[in-house]
Amino acid sequence: MSKSMLNMYISFAGIIFMFLSIGLIMLSRHKLKGILSGVTAFLAYIFMILAGLIIFYIVFSGPTS
Repeated sequence: MSKSMLNMYISFAGIIFMFLSIGLIMLSRHKLKGILSGVTAFLAYIFMILAGLIIFYIVFSGPTS
């Protein structure tokens, strides 16, 4: 597998983490109550941080040949 294809799959993981974090944040704010809401929000923010790190890596790794 080439480095370009690997970067593409890694960026897909970042995009999926972003959508997952958005869904979990909306779920925790509108549907859940109590400690379950807090745990869900915590997981959502972890996914958002991971997605940001992945996108940061992909953008600053530069072009591949």
